[in-house]
Amino acid sequence: MFRKRVAAGAALLAMVVPAIAAGAGGSAQADDGLAEAVTTRKTMVVTANPLATAAGEAVLASGGSAVDAMVAVQAMLGLVEPQSSGIGGGAFVVYWDERRKQLTTYDAREKAPAAASPDRFEGLGFFDAWQSGLSVGVPGVPKLMEEMHAEHGRRRFFSLIAPAAQLAWDGFPLSQRTSDQAGTLASFGLFRDPVAREYFLQPDGTAKPAGTIVRNQDYARTLWKLGRNDGAGFYTGTTAQAVVEGVTTDPAIPGDMTLDDLRNYDIVKRDAVCVDYRDREVCGMGPPSSGGLAVGQILGILDNFDLSSYGPTSLETVHLVTQASRLAFADRNQYVGDSDFVDVPVEGMLDPDYLASRAALIDLTQDLPAEPGLPPGVGEDLAADLVDTSNGTSHVSIIDRYGNALSMTTTIESSFGNGVMVDGFLLNNQLTDFSFAPVDADGLPIANRVEPNKRPRSSMSPTIVFDAAGEVEIVTGSPGGSRIIGYTAQSIVNMVDFDLDPQEAINTPHFLNRNGSTDLEAPIPGVTGPDDVSQLQADLEALGHTVNVRGLTSGLSIIQVVGRDLVGGADLRRDGTVGGS
Repeated sequence: MFRKRVAAGAALLAMVVPAIAAGAGGSAQADDGLAEAVTTRKTMVVTANPLATAAGEAVLASGGSAVDAMVAVQAMLGLVEPQSSGIGGGAFVVYWDERRKQLTTYDAREKAPAAASPDRFEGLGFFDAWQSGLSVGVPGVPKLMEEMHAEHGRRRFFSLIAPAAQLAWDGFPLSQRTSDQAGTLASFGLFRDPVAREYFLQPDGTAKPAGTIVRNQDYARTLWKLGRNDGAGFYTGTTAQAVVEGVTTDPAIPGDMTLDDLRNYDIVKRDAVCVDYRDREVCGMGPPSSGGLAVGQILGILDNFDLSSYGPTSLETVHLVTQASRLAFADRNQYVGDSDFVDVPVEGMLDPDYLASRAALIDLTQDLPAEPGLPPGVGEDLAADLVDTSNGTSHVSIIDRYGNALSMTTTIESSFGNGVMVDGFLLNNQLTDFSFAPVDADGLPIANRVEPNKRPRSSMSPTIVFDAAGEVEIVTGSPGGSRIIGYTAQSIVNMVDFDLDPQEAINTPHFLNRNGSTDLEAPIPGVTGPDDVSQLQADLEALGHTVNVRGLTSGLSIIQVVGRDLVGGADLRRDGTVGGS
């Protein structure tokens, strides 16, 4: 049996290697120098790295399912984009099963250890908490890969992870993005773990330059072990012991994860949260993610206004979208936490009458701060929590030849997680997404407080949009911390209200507001459109906005179904590529 698995893996590897050498996927270039959308007929995969796109593309071309491609992509991302995701982290997936006509969301968010208490981070600043064993949650990605493959896979698990394992063993060129981010962390002295330091840095303490051939044979061994067991084996045995040892012997502050915490980890299938928008149904991830609710609220509020008569970056559009976002973030910060521990008023937050009442609060002539509303179904009195720091994240969108669609946002939290490397992968620091205080100054409990076995609130927003006939129309999502919500909502507005294709939607400069200042994206030559940000800034400031012009590094991966075609866009703010057949 093992020899058959090896042969299957070798066959897929033979398909992936030429694609890697050729530079998988990509985008054409328009006359204005910006990327153009890619069109295919049968399959499509969009990721933030060309090697990951190549792995997914090969799986789809060989008849694999969207879930098969996800397994191959995630295994590859953990190798070639380790600062953003991996088997040491967590993920959320929104999945459409075309044959069953069924939408399911998979919660693979990390969990706090059973020993975690509400005062876990008392007296610690973010930096000290991040760079410690206290920040590590029980990883969810390996269990996600295993369980989704068991339910929806069509190819052998070993064959799916074999390309990443072989590339890890043989070596691959370090990307510019990984090198740059390693350099940034090194400049702050953040590589305290000697294994990670040796892997990412040169002997003088500077980052290994882009193009350096790096080998991660520990990761190859870990993947081969998972492959031999059809994805199982992470949560018990030597890998589990390595994770626990990495947490409990952290050179900064030891954590308290146990083998029982790993053994007891579970994936939760949750109901999608959906909202009607312009005769479509927009569906995303519910709590513990705030993404589906906040994106849904932004769109539900905007459904009370006609944006189509404006431009995608006009003053009117930017003002309305940022005001809707203010209102959504006020509710998000007040009410959202792990729904297994907190009574989140999901239905009330998306109730059309409630959203219409929130829309009525928008002043078309001035920027106004937003207070949380009182949606139907509110239970206990809660205090607001403004924490959200994740940026070590990636997004994957896939549609297979069978019509199945998958939107996955996957993360290890901060760049390079908590910085500790075990068995070839980085541990996450996801628990810093919890509120550091359990109650506010008045003693009111915070929904996102630390509790044993609880999952921290997230902003990840994997999203699938269905047309008026109930068919998949758009698969979208992005990395970017709490800005994910704005990036994802804007991508939908761009496509639905302004009829932009996926790549045009991505190329459009970003703007967002998290109930504070309004962020406008600084232009990126060759990546974003030539909008006059200075004039927009002046016009917004005249309405009372406090405006910051800054880099907004999204990583949108978008697929749109247009008739019998699949049209895709990838974000060149990162290393995004599109692949398919």
